[in-house]
Amino acid sequence: MNNSDLKKHSLFGGLDDEQIEKIIPLMGHEEYEAGFDIIVEGSPCDKIYFILKGRVAVVRENAVLSEFGVGEMFGEMEVLEIVPSAATIKTLEQVTLMTISNRSLREIYRIDSKIFAIMLMNLARDLSRRLRRMDEERAASLQ
Repeated sequence: MNNSDLKKHSLFGGLDDEQIEKIIPLMGHEEYEAGFDIIVEGSPCDKIYFILKGRVAVVRENAVLSEFGVGEMFGEMEVLEIVPSAATIKTLEQVTLMTISNRSLREIYRIDSKIFAIMLMNLARDLSRRLRRMDEERAASLQ
């Protein structure tokens, strides 16, 4: 994992190399083959996942809701709300992921509250964009 991997993700926008170096040791790295359920609907999830390579499907009650690829993330809703997973995340191909856990987010706050604040603002923007896109898709389907 390096700075350029993190800079592909909007969550880390506005962070300089020195700030990113502070948080890299707090992040995890995971790889999965195609067809693997990374998160299962209804189960606990305490990590945000960032896709470095590959694609995943968001599945709820056996229906594919959407797909995510490189530069996108998932798991943030469960980390923010601390609720069971709203959907299953299934790999469509081999994936490489970075992760940041709830515990690591608290550690980031402890070591540098400015980094934490930037990341939370970026997360809020990402969630707002996703909600806006869903609203637009819903409105288009009603026409």
